[in-house]
Amino acid sequence: MRIDAKLCAVSTEDLEHSHAPEDIRERLESGPSHSYLRDWVYGGIDGAVTTFAIVTGVVGAELSARVVLILGVANLVGDGFSMAAGNYSATQTELQQIEHIREIEYRHIRVDPDGEREEVRQIFASKGFEGEDLESAVSVVTGDDDRWVDTMLTDEYGLPLEVRSPLRAATATFFAFILCGIVPLVPWYLGISSPFDWSVGMTLAVFFGIGSLRSRWSIHPWWRTGLSTLAIGSIAAGLAYAIGYLLRSLGV
Repeated sequence: MRIDAKLCAVSTEDLEHSHAPEDIRERLESGPSHSYLRDWVYGGIDGAVTTFAIVTGVVGAELSARVVLILGVANLVGDGFSMAAGNYSATQTELQQIEHIREIEYRHIRVDPDGEREEVRQIFASKGFEGEDLESAVSVVTGDDDRWVDTMLTDEYGLPLEVRSPLRAATATFFAFILCGIVPLVPWYLGISSPFDWSVGMTLAVFFGIGSLRSRWSIHPWWRTGLSTLAIGSIAAGLAYAIGYLLRSLGV
């Protein structure tokens, strides 16, 4: 594997966290931190996309500004709550799945410990352990039931040991949905001229802003993630406008 020349110029002071023994110990003892960024991005994009889709659909059908606001606010409250509830249920289901698998593995250890021990042996063999090192690793892992089950969860099932709070995930989704979803409605609420043009510009800016924010946790540059999200939102809005225009043409 070739090392990028830029990485050779990076010093320990440029790294994201310290590798001093005491700092490592403190970081590990505090446990993993949970990020709710994906819930914010999920809610923000969906809020902006669905509300703007309603706006473009209504404008495409040449309906009044009052209808825009009524349908837009109804979408914000109803769909925002629905998104939050769905995220809560999905995260809660993930927690329940992990607990279910834990119970299965504890039962398997009690009923067939040799079979479970062989699973651990093959797992570590696939990681490159051999001979005495392999047997030592198996002995250490299987010497504690909790550690044993944790190993099976991560290496056999590919499940995380820690899951985000369902309530916090739902809350992040809901507020991001409201915050970003209200943007397309602002020009109509303020009663400014050419509200649709303003709505288009402001919503596209939200799409690009959300995408650019994602770049802080991505290997891609900000402009690339921004344009990617902008393209997704634009397609959704364009489809809604086309449907509204088509219905108007048909006299629906």
